[in-house]
Amino acid sequence: MAKLSSIGTAGLAVTVAGVLANGLAYIVPVVGARRLTAADFSVLATLLAMTAIVGVASTGLQIAVAVHRARNGPSPAGRSTVLTMAAAAGALLLVMPVAVVVLRLPVPATLLAAVSTVGVVAAGRWLGEMQGDERFLPLAAGLAVVAGGRYGGVVLGLAAGAGLTTSLLIGAATAILALPVLQLLARRPGTPVHGESIAVHAVFTAGAATLATLVVSYADLLLSRRFLPPDASGAYAVGTVLTKGALWAPQVVTVLALPRLAQGDRRTLRLGLLLVGACGAFLVTAAALAGGLAFRLAGGPDYAGLGRYAPVFAATGACYGLVFMLINAQVAAGARWPSAPLWVVTALLVAVVWLAVPHTVAGIAWSAFGAAVAALTVTGALVAVRLRTSVTERQSESATLSVE
Repeated sequence: MAKLSSIGTAGLAVTVAGVLANGLAYIVPVVGARRLTAADFSVLATLLAMTAIVGVASTGLQIAVAVHRARNGPSPAGRSTVLTMAAAAGALLLVMPVAVVVLRLPVPATLLAAVSTVGVVAAGRWLGEMQGDERFLPLAAGLAVVAGGRYGGVVLGLAAGAGLTTSLLIGAATAILALPVLQLLARRPGTPVHGESIAVHAVFTAGAATLATLVVSYADLLLSRRFLPPDASGAYAVGTVLTKGALWAPQVVTVLALPRLAQGDRRTLRLGLLLVGACGAFLVTAAALAGGLAFRLAGGPDYAGLGRYAPVFAATGACYGLVFMLINAQVAAGARWPSAPLWVVTALLVAVVWLAVPHTVAGIAWSAFGAAVAALTVTGALVAVRLRTSVTERQSESATLSVE
């Protein structure tokens, strides 16, 4: 009972930290829209989008460190952290000058956003160490610290009327200052560090898997922007709020399960899928029973009439919630290209929407649901094959030992 209680406390703490992080990320554009000129707000929104993509490296580093640590115990992570930071900085150095010219971004604001992003990438190391050690209460505190560093400084600057550049300067400072706090949270005096350091390709694999999950789950929103008239694309954007809610609501389960998945615990995988699936089923049922209310809460009373589409949006997110769990299981098991099916599904979704389906809210929404079902089917099949193969290998090893 005590163990269940501690798991529940850890889950609640991680959930609260996730809500705080997402809330701060939401507040930045809300405050920016009210405090900045239209031109400066456009710059802020563009920089947030660009740095969010590069920031996927932080999640990749966190997952790779957590998996390696859960499997091998405390191991050196400095080299992989430096190389990941260098790769992120290199990507920014390549992209930012082009963006400054093509997107007409101011140089000081762009540089400050890059500095903040590199700090966020570095944070992935200590978050991964705490997650791999299953120290979920310090992890929750660390997630809150990272969110405060990444977004809190910018929010404070904007709220005080400091302007775009000064707000980003404050944000860069808080992002860097968050790192020593994370290091203190992750520190375990007297715990020896031993073994091999984390392979760089493990960080790349985890980062690519996270990026693929984001791309495939956001592809329909981008397609709606391209193919629907403004009013309809706005309505579709409101629907995707339900998709993201169903996708991210159960992600605390994946965070808690990852260390056990790295140790090959099949029971954790089954239980995790059951919990994520149950959460998705609940949200889809709620959307079916109160679709108008769901759209009203997501976008306001003007969208309440679109409630009939709520179940398909929620079902798409529920499927991707299961996909995210399965992809993390593949990463934890050391699969080489776990993100490959998601890239293929994304390409097929783009082709189908571009060439085949009606360019309506329903047409794109059902296409996105079909893509989610396809992604779930393929990733589920790959996990099942891996589990069956591992059972066969173990049986073969046991038979060989018994013969000897």
